[in-house]
Amino acid sequence: MKQNTSSKVRIVVYTLFILLIGVFLAYGFMYKFPAIFQETITKIEKDVTVTDLGIADAVEKVYDSVVVVSNYRKGNLYASGSGFIYKAENDKFYVITNHHVIANGDSFKITYTDGTEEDVKLLGGDIYADIAILEAPVKEGIKAVSLGKTETLRVGDTTFTIGAPLDHVYSWTVTRGIISGKERLVEVSINNSQDSDYIMNVLQTDAAVNSGNSGGPLCNANGEVIGVISAKISSTGVEGMGFAIPIETVIEKAEQIIYGEASGYPYIGVEMVNVSTAMSYIQYYRYLNDYDKSTGVLITGVEDGSSAKDAGLQTGDIITKINGTDISNVAYLRYELYKHQIGDSIQITFIRNGEAKNVSLKLATSKLEA
Repeated sequence: MKQNTSSKVRIVVYTLFILLIGVFLAYGFMYKFPAIFQETITKIEKDVTVTDLGIADAVEKVYDSVVVVSNYRKGNLYASGSGFIYKAENDKFYVITNHHVIANGDSFKITYTDGTEEDVKLLGGDIYADIAILEAPVKEGIKAVSLGKTETLRVGDTTFTIGAPLDHVYSWTVTRGIISGKERLVEVSINNSQDSDYIMNVLQTDAAVNSGNSGGPLCNANGEVIGVISAKISSTGVEGMGFAIPIETVIEKAEQIIYGEASGYPYIGVEMVNVSTAMSYIQYYRYLNDYDKSTGVLITGVEDGSSAKDAGLQTGDIITKINGTDISNVAYLRYELYKHQIGDSIQITFIRNGEAKNVSLKLATSKLEA
């Protein structure tokens, strides 16, 4: 009985010993030859040729409809920009460009992609919308652009421009980007004045925009014009911020000019300066003594017979609101004013001798000239 127990113990010890040796041998083998025990993964790679045709087809739709606009003054080239064939009617082309492209000129030409030049007539322009219309004879083989809509645009949609940046040498340069923003409010100076003159509601794109692109089309991926290039922000640290007037605004103004229906903008009849600017001039100090803000618009003159005069506004009054909306400067005053129609009545809030007052007046008209 005792012998049987001893035999069983020896068997267990031998078994454990052999098992332990086996474990050490297996571990050593795995350490020496690890690749044998790793999972083998087979990866099949294929050679793929990717052909990106980009937006070449869309560009071709509009390319020949884009022109270089040359502005001459007393026979000398004064300025140049871009434009495009908006519509063809009664053997005439109507070319859209920016107002600032044709400003101060007395004669104008357009150049087509084949190099031919054509003398054109200025039908008119809108200084605040920054739109001008040129009339040219129809040219065989050239057609008007296709027009798109901005209401369906989304931020991130592909856009491209065609224009004449920097010089005629680079005419019909194509740049591509996206819609970076919609309904951007940008302050613009019309006559290179110290202060901004107006606020434009525009599309923002990161497609490269340079001097000379002004007046050219901003297009969607279908080759439809959705805006007119008007401005860019150019300063240290700023890249890829170009702006275009929405095509709906362009069409409205273009049709008014073509058919002689432009009626001007609402007008109240005052001369004005930004309060922030007036603070730098000693002649305005007496009007600002009781005013402790840098925002608002200082009235520096009131036109006889104007609605402002009839309403009792005076030199030295500081306009702070229109229909309850704060007015920070002249540009925003015009922006709010031009939302209304001629003949509308508006309420103006102003400061006189430190006291806030309100007055209602009826908007008259001021005929704009190109």
